Amino acid sequence: MAVALTSPVTGGAQTGFTSPTYTIASDVAPDVNGKQYAVTALGGTQVGVRVHAATDPFTVTYVRPKAFKAIGKPHPVTGLLPSVPKNTHLVIVRKGALPLAAQPASVLLIRCSIDVPAGSDTADAANLRAAISLLVGALSQISSGLGDTLVTGLS
Repeated sequence: MAVALTSPVTGGAQTGFTSPTYTIASDVAPDVNGKQYAVTALGGTQVGVRVHAATDPFTVTYVRPKAFKAIGKPHPVTGLLPSVPKNTHLVIVRKGALPLAAQPASVLLIRCSIDVPAGSDTADAANLRAAISLLVGALSQISSGLGDTLVTGLS
């Protein structure tokens, strides 16, 4: 798979963090078509952040489709495709979060699902790349504000 992280991963800006980085180690993904990495060390200033542990996870996982779907034949009269199947890619982040002091961690789950229309990988690759570029750029740009919103509830 072309999806591969290199260590360390530079984190996005967050209120109270200074130059966050995450040292990662390859891990076994729960899905056979996945790649998973666990955070084993932190860099920069991230007071209170914990690295991965079995009961307090901090992982990022990428899962590709098990079998890629193809487009069918256009309708002989209308020339239109009757349906366009989707190939779903997933990026999942798991992080243990304490629901209350002195309690065991509960898992916070971030799930990014990318449903790619079959055939668009060859017919419109530039626009697939543009969509990912926008997603990554937007998440990077709103990283701090999104973190603030998760903590304060204010948008």
